[in-house]
Amino acid sequence: MHLLQKNLSLDRCPHCSIARPHLNAVHSVTTNDHSGALQRKWFFYVCVSCGGVVTAWAYGHSEPVQEYFPALSQVDEAIPDKPREFLRQAKESMHAPAGAIMLAASAVDAMLKLKRYVDGSLYTRIEKAAADHLITQAMAKWAHQVRIDANDQRHADEASELPNEDDAKRVIAFTTALAEFLFVLPALVSRGLEETKKA
Repeated sequence: MHLLQKNLSLDRCPHCSIARPHLNAVHSVTTNDHSGALQRKWFFYVCVSCGGVVTAWAYGHSEPVQEYFPALSQVDEAIPDKPREFLRQAKESMHAPAGAIMLAASAVDAMLKLKRYVDGSLYTRIEKAAADHLITQAMAKWAHQVRIDANDQRHADEASELPNEDDAKRVIAFTTALAEFLFVLPALVSRGLEETKKA
């Protein structure tokens, strides 16, 4: 349970994903709804590591936090275990962008293998998935960029600059979108069809 106090105790910063962040309160405000019946106490916190701002509210000081924003990003349970774990670790490693990018590429690799694209290099498997219309040509182009970014880090390419958090966020955004396209959306459609049959 998180309490609305001078320091907000979260497992990870929602911005940089650093573990046990120092989130220090820098401002507070009290708000009311239009009737005046619902009063909320808001605290604004700053992460000492990345400078990101987190807001949280409770019904009073030192009371349980009802919500905080932005919320920590969760990895959907519809994604199979191996790519889900790679993606989870990538999101939690954003403060170490090179590692996050390599983990995201591993998630892409694992997803394609689960779709039975196992032969050859990651390049050839991306191309085959696009040729078979499992993914679009635009998604293949994006996937190749993830592959190239990860290769630069794995091989310590001297011509490539070290990635920053924005680079990691971009790669993770694609990997998440691919996972949603390949696994989350089909699971959602299947559940919807089952519910329609029961109705």
